[in-house]
Amino acid sequence: MKEKLLLISNSTMRGDAYLGWCKDMVADFCKRHNVKRVLFVPYAGVSLAEGGLKASYNAYEAKVKKVYAEFGVKLTSIHHAADPVKAVYEAECVAVGGGNTFHLVREMQRLGVMQAISRRAKAGMPYMGWSAGSNVAGPTLCTTNDMPIVEPLSFDCMGLVPFQINPHYTDFFDPKHGGETRDDRLKEYIMVNPNAVVAAIREATALSLEDGKLKLIGRPNKMKVFHQNMANTKEYGLEDDINFLLK
Repeated sequence: MKEKLLLISNSTMRGDAYLGWCKDMVADFCKRHNVKRVLFVPYAGVSLAEGGLKASYNAYEAKVKKVYAEFGVKLTSIHHAADPVKAVYEAECVAVGGGNTFHLVREMQRLGVMQAISRRAKAGMPYMGWSAGSNVAGPTLCTTNDMPIVEPLSFDCMGLVPFQINPHYTDFFDPKHGGETRDDRLKEYIMVNPNAVVAAIREATALSLEDGKLKLIGRPNKMKVFHQNMANTKEYGLEDDINFLLK
C-alpha cells in the first residue's frame, strides 16, 4: 500500500485552541513526508462566517493557515483555484477539514476533486483530514454524524481505506434521553450493510496509515469496531494490532 494517511477524529477538545490537541501530530506528519505546502479543502465549513459560502471558506482557511504556519507549512485553500482538479494534481499534500460531511461530499463530487484526491492519495500523496475529512477517506459517508443539509450525487467517497469511519465516537448514554445512541445507529447500519466494517474513533485519537501499517494514535481512548458479528464487537487501544481492518 502506498497511502500516507492521517485521519483525525476531531479538530478541537473543549478548552483547547483550534487543532491544539493534534497540532504536534500534524506537524510530525508533515515533517516525515517533507511537506512544505498543503492544499486545504474547506467545503465542509458552511457556517464559519456571515456573507455566504465564500466568506465561510475564507474564514476557515485563515483559521487553519494560522496553525500550519506555526510549524512552517504554507497552506492555501482549493476554493481559490480556477481549476480545482488541476490544483489537486499539483499539490504536495491535501488536508480536508471538518464540518458538514454532506456538503463536503457534494462539492467534492460536483467539482471533480473527490476522484482526483482519491487517485493521488492512492498513489502516495500525503493526505490528512479531521472529522468529516476523515469520514470521506472511507468507502461512503454513511457513518457520518451530520444532518443531510444538501443531497450529494451519491454517498460514495474516496475509499482510501476499506472500512467505514465514524469520527467523534462516543458511547455516552444519558438515561434521561429517549432517543437512539451512537451505538444504536451504527448497529442499524451494520444490520442493513452486513459486509461493512465500521471503525468508530473517539475524540483525541486518529488513525495513521503509513508503510501499509494501520495504527490508532493519540490519547489513550479506545476505538470500537462494529461488524456483522455484533457479539464479537471489540474495543482496541493504542498498542493493539488493528491491521485486520485493511483486509
